[in-house]
Amino acid sequence: MSKRILIALTSHAALGSTGRGTGFYVDEAAVPWEVFTAAGYQVDLVSVAGGVPPRDGEDQADPLQRRFLTDERIAAQLADTPTPEQIVPDTYDAILFAGGHGTMWDFPDNPGLARLARTLYERGGVVAAVCHGPAALVGLTLSDGSYLVAGKKVAAFTNAEETAVGLAEVVPFLLADRLTAQGATHVPADNFTVQVVIDGRLITGQNPASARNVAEAIVAALN
Repeated sequence: MSKRILIALTSHAALGSTGRGTGFYVDEAAVPWEVFTAAGYQVDLVSVAGGVPPRDGEDQADPLQRRFLTDERIAAQLADTPTPEQIVPDTYDAILFAGGHGTMWDFPDNPGLARLARTLYERGGVVAAVCHGPAALVGLTLSDGSYLVAGKKVAAFTNAEETAVGLAEVVPFLLADRLTAQGATHVPADNFTVQVVIDGRLITGQNPASARNVAEAIVAALN
């Protein structure tokens, strides 16, 4: 049995028209990497465009982030991530879509990411996402044409949190609203508190604070 988990990262570096940068939120990959590695899983990375994915929320003083970014395998992958088209999904037990505002531009309706998640899910694997990572679930359909999120409970960065960080008018859409429009039931918690929603083999978390709990839920589901 394989013991591999794939973490998907955004390749989008511009925060709308603000002139500010964005990318994948480092903690939302680093914290799950630590949890998965401790549980005996090999962690691989993929990004939408391949190559070097842009980073957001990087904290050089954080020892966990330092361990992640300087790990020999992870550093080599971050220097040249594969694209979704280069990944064979059958070799993974789960996929986690890490957040960061960049995901709001390049995760939705992405055929490469959708192929990975659909294949994994339909063969009994776990599909998970945290914070803005559930943007990958937007437009994601199963083989029968139905939305993966239809009829399922999900967590994602909330409208209130987007307003609180001053980006409700910057992102191309409000994530919770779009997921709801595709048949999901969005289950919010208070701003920036831990919230993880498990609906079968779909596991979602609301914000960066939820990353560890999402990762632990993935491991529990796989075990």
